[in-house]
Amino acid sequence: MGAGGRLSVPATKAEEKKNPLKRVPYLKPPFTVGDIKKTIPPHCFKRSLLRSFSYVVYDLFLVFLFYYIATSYFHLLPSPFSYLGWSVYWILQGCVCTGVWVIAHECGHHAFSDYQWVDDTVGLILHSTLLVPYFSWKYSHRRHHSNTGSLERDEVFVPKPKSKLSWFTKYLNNPPGRVMTLVITLTLGWPLYLAFNVSGRPYDRFACHYDPHGPIYNNRERLQIYISDVCVIATSYILYRVALAQGLVWLTCVYGVPLLIVNGFLVLITYLQHTHPSLPHYDSSEWDWLRGALATVDRDYGVLNKVFHNITDTHVAHHLFSTMPHYHAMEATKAIKPLLGKYYQSDGTPFYKAMWREAKECLYVEPDEPNKGVFWYKNKF
Repeated sequence: MGAGGRLSVPATKAEEKKNPLKRVPYLKPPFTVGDIKKTIPPHCFKRSLLRSFSYVVYDLFLVFLFYYIATSYFHLLPSPFSYLGWSVYWILQGCVCTGVWVIAHECGHHAFSDYQWVDDTVGLILHSTLLVPYFSWKYSHRRHHSNTGSLERDEVFVPKPKSKLSWFTKYLNNPPGRVMTLVITLTLGWPLYLAFNVSGRPYDRFACHYDPHGPIYNNRERLQIYISDVCVIATSYILYRVALAQGLVWLTCVYGVPLLIVNGFLVLITYLQHTHPSLPHYDSSEWDWLRGALATVDRDYGVLNKVFHNITDTHVAHHLFSTMPHYHAMEATKAIKPLLGKYYQSDGTPFYKAMWREAKECLYVEPDEPNKGVFWYKNKF
C-alpha cells in the first residue's frame, strides 16, 4: 500500500536457511561507509518532491476515505456488525496513520525533498496531527542515529546491564509478567518516553521532550522545541473543541483508538529494530559509528511493510544513509547485502512472535568476557 509502492526484496535460499539468532560479527568490518555507498545506484540518493508528496496524498486519501465510511455508514448497521465495522476501522486507520507518521519521520531526516523548509513544514503538520512534537523528536532521534548501539549515548531502548535492573524485573520474567510489560509498553511507552524519557538515555537531570531547556537540547534548538509544543497544544485544543461538539465517545472512536494503534506500532517497530539476541551493544571502549549503525535488524511485517513505507524491512540501510528517500530503500538494501555479508542482519520471524521472544530473551546486556566492551542480550537471573 502506498503510492508507487515497492516490492519487498526476495530472500535468497542462503538467507532463508540462515539462523536469525546467530550473533553477527562485532569486530570492525573490512569495509567503510564509502565502500557501502559505492554499491548503491546513485539515483537512490535523489529525493523527488513530487514523488514524496504522492505518498502523503495517497495516505491522507485513505485516512479520509476510512473516516467517511465510518461516520457515514456504521450507524446504519445493526449492532453486531456496527461493532465489527468500528474494529476494522480502528485497525485500518491505525495502520495507515502509522504510514503517515513514517513520512513525517522522513521529513525529520531531510529525506522528503531537497528543501529543508518543505521537510520541516510537512513534518510539523503531519506529526502535530498525531500529537508528536516534531522538532523535539527530530533532534533526539538524530542523536539516536549518531550514537546507535552505544550504551552511554544512544537515545532510545538503551539496554541495561544486569546490575542496574530494577529489583522487580526478575519477578516479571514469566508469561503473565511479559504480557503486562508488553501491554504497558505498547500503550503507554510512547507518551512515557516523550514526557519522562522512559527507556531513553540517562541524563544527569530530568529530561523531557516538551522541555525546551531540558538536557536533550542545545541553545540553537530551543526555539523550535517551543514551536513543537505550541503545535501539539493547538492540536489538543482542536481535539477538545471537537469533543465538546461531537462527544468524547465519538472522538475516541474516530481518532483516539487509531492513535493508540499508531503509538503501539511505532514503539513496537523501534523496539524490534534494536532489540535482538544476535545484536551487540558497545561501551565507549569499543563503540564506533559504523558498527553501531550495523547493530540493527530488518524485520518482516508482511503486507504492513508496504503500509509502513518499508521502514520495517530496510532499517539497516536507513541507519547507514538516513537522508535516502524511503522509496529507494528496498533497492539500496538489495545492493548492500553482498558487501555487508554476515554484518547484515534480518529476521523473518512474524513480528508478533518476535515481540514475545525478544521480551523473553532480551532482558539485560553483559559482556561475554570481563572488561570487554562488547555486550550481548541475556535473560538468566
